[in-house]
Amino acid sequence: MLYDHVSGLELDVDGYEFEHRERDTSSGFTRATTVVSLHGDGETGRGEDVTYDNDAHERVEGSAGDLPLSGEYVFEEFSSHASEFDLFDGAEPSQSVFRNYRRWAFESAALDLALKQADTTLADRLGRTYDPVRFVVSTRLEDPPTGDVVLEWLERNPELKFKLDPTSGWTTEVIERLAATGAVRTLDLKGQYHGTTVDQPADPELYERIIEHFPEALIEDPELNGETRALFEGQKARVTWDYPIRGVETIEDLPWEPEWLNIKPSRFGSVRSLLDTVDYCRERNIRMFGGGQFELGVGREHIHAVASLFYPDAPNDVAPKGYNEPDPSDDLPTSPLAPPTRSRGFSWR
Repeated sequence: MLYDHVSGLELDVDGYEFEHRERDTSSGFTRATTVVSLHGDGETGRGEDVTYDNDAHERVEGSAGDLPLSGEYVFEEFSSHASEFDLFDGAEPSQSVFRNYRRWAFESAALDLALKQADTTLADRLGRTYDPVRFVVSTRLEDPPTGDVVLEWLERNPELKFKLDPTSGWTTEVIERLAATGAVRTLDLKGQYHGTTVDQPADPELYERIIEHFPEALIEDPELNGETRALFEGQKARVTWDYPIRGVETIEDLPWEPEWLNIKPSRFGSVRSLLDTVDYCRERNIRMFGGGQFELGVGREHIHAVASLFYPDAPNDVAPKGYNEPDPSDDLPTSPLAPPTRSRGFSWR
């Protein structure tokens, strides 16, 4: 099992700190994250809290500012120890999955530190290699949607591929325009989101047009109900799931055994849960691709590393963070991303 290769890593922690990050995005919102740094034995390991609540990041030093983390551990012991803390200090996060996001920041920082203290990489520890990572560009259309943003990207680089988020405002004309590009790899219906700013309620007419006009694309997170379930008969092989996936048990709760899953490490909370899920998928020939969370720092490197090790050729939603800038530069990296010639720890650079 993959986790067995890292659970016994020795880890010495003598302090920690937080760094607040904030940036406007191309999706029209200001993204805030917190980088967690663990120090020990002359090394620093870093992880990133990707909680989608800017106020929670403003409060993080108060809510997790006095944790008894110093000590000598093996990684499994640190993980167990850190799981005992309420990282929101009695406050209830607006979404329960945010607890996983914050725990992942500490777990990934600890893994980074342990690997650095052992002077090794995650690839070496797992007996694997870092391979070039293919990626798609994730973007939302204009309001009202026209598809111009996709065509503008393709003018800059005709080789780009995309993950898009259809909404009920997509007309048949817009759908046909996008389908004609041949560049759309994944369509995220957002049907599993509830109580968020990106909710898209089930829309049978939209679902039917998407299924018809994008016959080769993956379709992510549909809401299945009495009106929509029948639309996916014969289409199950290209349905992929994202928001519900937080561990092996959540895969087993899906309506059918999937052929594709979107793996976002922060959703799992712990390194064990992430690696156990990868094991589960590999044993059952469930294909995986990576997903991002608008990471602003080291978290983006971590998802590149995981994609590079386990699903480098998939339609990974892990484009370098420059693609999420409101005014992207002209010298952005192209797909596939070359693996690092030298690396240490969990980072992929």
